Amino acid sequence: MSIPVSMSLSAVGVVGAVNECVTLFQWAKSAIPSLYSRWSGSQEQILQDHVLQLESGLQRLRDTLPAMYDLVNKAEWRSHEHVVAKLLPNLKDAVAEAEDLLDEFGWYEKKVQVEGNASQSSFIDFFHTAVQGSLNKLNDVQLRLNHLSSQLENMGLRGVTRCFDKLVRPETTSLPNETKMFGRDKELKRLLGFLNVPTISKRKRTTSSVNASASSSSSNHVGSESGILGLHVLPIVGIGGVGKTTLAQHICSHQRVKSHFEMIIWICVSDDFDVKGLTKEVIQSCTRNGATTDNLDSLQCDLSNHVSNKRLLIVLDDMWDDALKENGQCWKRFCAPFRSAQHGSVMLVTTRCPNVTEGVRTMEPVIVEGLKDDVFWNFFKLCAFGSEGSNNDPELESIGRSILAKLKGSPLAAKTLGRMLSMDLQASHWNSILESELWELKQEETDILPALRLSYMYLPLYLKQCFAFCAVYPKDYRFHKARLAEIWVAEGFVDPQCGVPIQDIGCQYFEDLVKRSFFQIISSRYVIHDLLHDMAQMVSKQDCCILRNRSDLDKVPQNVRHLYVLPSSEFDDSSLLKLCNYTKLRTLICKKDLKRKTGFVMGEWCTKLLCMRVISCDSTNELPDNIGNWKHLRYLEINKARPLKKIPSTFCWLYHLQILYAKNCRLECLPDDFGKLISLQKFESVGLTYYDGCRMYLGPDNKWRKITLMKNLNQFRGHLELIDVHLLSKDHAAELNLKNKKYLDELKLNMREDRPTGFPESDIEFDIDNNDVEVLEVLQPPISLKSLFLQNYDDSWLPSWFQPHNLPRLTSLTVVHCFQLESISPPASLEKLVINDCPNLVSIGGAKALARIKTVEISMCPKLKEAEQINTISHLRDWRHRR
Repeated sequence: MSIPVSMSLSAVGVVGAVNECVTLFQWAKSAIPSLYSRWSGSQEQILQDHVLQLESGLQRLRDTLPAMYDLVNKAEWRSHEHVVAKLLPNLKDAVAEAEDLLDEFGWYEKKVQVEGNASQSSFIDFFHTAVQGSLNKLNDVQLRLNHLSSQLENMGLRGVTRCFDKLVRPETTSLPNETKMFGRDKELKRLLGFLNVPTISKRKRTTSSVNASASSSSSNHVGSESGILGLHVLPIVGIGGVGKTTLAQHICSHQRVKSHFEMIIWICVSDDFDVKGLTKEVIQSCTRNGATTDNLDSLQCDLSNHVSNKRLLIVLDDMWDDALKENGQCWKRFCAPFRSAQHGSVMLVTTRCPNVTEGVRTMEPVIVEGLKDDVFWNFFKLCAFGSEGSNNDPELESIGRSILAKLKGSPLAAKTLGRMLSMDLQASHWNSILESELWELKQEETDILPALRLSYMYLPLYLKQCFAFCAVYPKDYRFHKARLAEIWVAEGFVDPQCGVPIQDIGCQYFEDLVKRSFFQIISSRYVIHDLLHDMAQMVSKQDCCILRNRSDLDKVPQNVRHLYVLPSSEFDDSSLLKLCNYTKLRTLICKKDLKRKTGFVMGEWCTKLLCMRVISCDSTNELPDNIGNWKHLRYLEINKARPLKKIPSTFCWLYHLQILYAKNCRLECLPDDFGKLISLQKFESVGLTYYDGCRMYLGPDNKWRKITLMKNLNQFRGHLELIDVHLLSKDHAAELNLKNKKYLDELKLNMREDRPTGFPESDIEFDIDNNDVEVLEVLQPPISLKSLFLQNYDDSWLPSWFQPHNLPRLTSLTVVHCFQLESISPPASLEKLVINDCPNLVSIGGAKALARIKTVEISMCPKLKEAEQINTISHLRDWRHRR
C-alpha cells in the first residue's frame, strides 16, 4: 500500500469537509426566500450576505490549514528552543479549533443529506446556531492562526528543514567516552567474530589466509549487492540511548581490531545522508587532508584509489531513514568507491531504524538491548554515586533500586537519572525523583528522552500524531491493532485513499510504527517500551493525560484533548464531573464504573464537552437524552454488560458516528431513525455483530433479536444470510425491512434447514404453517442487490418482486433444491446463473435469454428442455449441463 510522505495533523479528512458542504450552502441560500417570504428585500439580502461570508470564510480557513500543519511540523524540529516551545502548543490549539469548526459544518452537511427539506426548523436551527454563531468565531480563529504563524515565521521557521540541531545530536568520534563498557561482552565477542578478527593479532597476512578467514564467518552473510562489491555491511541496531555508539567505539579501539584492519574510518552520519559530503569526510579520514574538488565523480575516483586493496573497517554512526532515499540509489552511490577495497573489509552501521537495517545489511544484525539487572545496577551506582562500591547510604541504594525499574536497562537513562540524583544525596530528593514520571523531569538536550525524541521527530507527520496519541494509554497497555486503527480513524489521523478501506490504511500506519520499533509484539498483542512511552508523554504533554487518582486532576492542562481515567477508588461522580472544565476534550476513556450514576455524569459531559470524538466507558445503564449534542462523535464504546435496554432517539443525530461497540449490552430495539446514522460502519451488541462488508448470519439462535435490531439498521453493507426462513411469520419477515437496506450486496435465503440436535427451544412463536411465498414476498431486497442465493424454496413460482426492474444490478443468481419451482426469468444484468436439483423446472427464459449470461451451471433439472439448445450459442464463456 502506498502511504503519503506528508500529511496534515489531526482531522485530515476535516480539511476536505468544506468541499462536501456545497449541498449545505446551496440549500441554505435557496431556503432563505421560501422561509422568509414576508421579509423585506434588505433583510433577505443581509441573510444571504451572512451565508456567503460564512461559506467564503470556511473555504479560506480550509486553504490556510495545510500551511499550518507544515508550520507545526517545522516548529517541532525547533521545539528545544524556549520561545518556539512556548508558541507551539498555542499553534496546535488554534489548529484544533479550526478543525472543530470545519467538522461542525461537515455535520450540518450530513444533516441536510439525511433530513433534506423535511422541515423549516432545520434551516432555523442552522441560521441561529451556525450562521450567526460561527461568523465571529470563524474570524477569531483565522486571526489567531495568522498571528501565531506570523510570530513563528519571523523566528525563521519558514525555511526550516528537517535536521537535528547539533545541541540535540552532538557529533560522535571513534574514541570511547567511557573508559569501561558494562555488560556487552557477548555482543563484543559476536562482533569480533563477524569481523573475522583473528585471536592472535597479525597485521601482515597472505591473501589465502584472508580468504580463509573471510569464509569462516560466511554463515552470517546474506545476499546483497553491497556484499558483491567486496564490502560487507553489519548493522548494530537498538533504540536510542541503549549503547550502540559506545559498542562501536570500543570495537574501533580494540587492539585486535586495530591490528587486523589497515584503516579504520569513523563517520558520524546523523540525519543528513549527503553522498558528496560523506565522501569528502571519508577522503579526509583516509588522507588527513580535505578534498580538493567538489565534483562527485572526481571525489569517488579519489576515494576508490585511496581504499584500493586495503582491508577497511568503516563505521557509519547514527544512520537514519534518509540513507535509503531515491529508492536506495543514494546508498548504492555512496558504496560504489569501495569496490576496490580488499575482500574482508566491513562497514559497521549503527542505527535505531529497522528499515535501514533491512535496506543496507549483508550480514545478520547485532541487536543491542537493555543491560541485565546486576550489570545495570553496577552501572547505575557509578552514575549516581560515582563508584560501583557498596559503601553507599543503604536508604539511597534502596530508593535507587526502585528507580532502576523505570529505566529498562538503558545506559543513557541511567546517566540521565544518575546525574540528577548525584546533585543532592538526600533521601527526600531521591524520593521526589522516584515518585515523578520520567517525562516530567527537566532534561538536557542529550539526555534519554530528548535522545529518544529524535526517533519521533524522524517519523512522517501522519505517524507522529498516531504515536503521540498513544500517550493517553497507561504503560504496559496491550494494543489491538485493528481497534487502535479504528480510533485513529475516528480522531481524524488517517488520510482516506481512493478505493482502500480507511481502517486498512490505519492498520498500515500501525505496521509502519511496528517496523520502526515503536511497538513490540508480545503474545499477539502490542506494547510500547516504557521509555518510548515516557517520550510519547513528553511530546504530547499538553494533549494527553492519564488520571490515576484525584490529585492528578490538578495537573491536567486546560487545553487537554485526550484523557484516560483509571479505575481508582478515589474517583466518584463529583470527580468525573470536574472533567466538564476541559471543554476541548476529544477523547475520554473512562475505566471507572459509577454504576447508576454514569448516565447522569454522561449527561453533564454531553452538555459541556462538545468536541468529543471518541468515548469509551467502562459501563453505563443509560445513554442521556442530550447525547445528540456530540456532533463530532465518531466512536462510542461501552465495555461491560449492563442493562442498556434502549437508545434515545437523539442518538440518531450523531451523523458522524462510525463505530458503536455495546457488545455486552442487551439492546431490545433500535430507534426508528437509526438509519439516519449514515456514517456508521460497525455496530456490536448482544445478538448482533455488524461491520461494513460483513456476512451476517441469522440462524435459529437469537434470530428474533437480530431481526429486531436489524429493522432500522439501514446502513447495512455486505452479505446477509437467513436460515430457516419458513419459521418466520409474514410480520416477522417484514420487520427486516430489506428493501430499505440500499447497500446490501448479497442475500442468501435458506428456507428450511434441520434444527441441530439439542438446540434450545426458542421463546418466540413462529408461524410454521406459513406459505413460503408469503414470507418471501415481504423479503424484497433493495435494487442494489448483486447476488441472490435461494435454497429449499417450496413453491412453483418466485415472488412478485423477482422482476428485472426490481433487480437491475443482479449479476449472480443461484437456485438450489427448489423442488416445486417451474419457471425462472433471469434479469438482463445477470452474469452468472447456477441451478441445481430443481426437478420440476421447465423454463429459464429461453436460450436467447441465456445467451447474455457469461457463466451458466445447470444440474439435475430433467424437465429443462432449453438446456439442450444452449450448446448452439458459441460465445457463452462457461457452460455446464448435467442431467
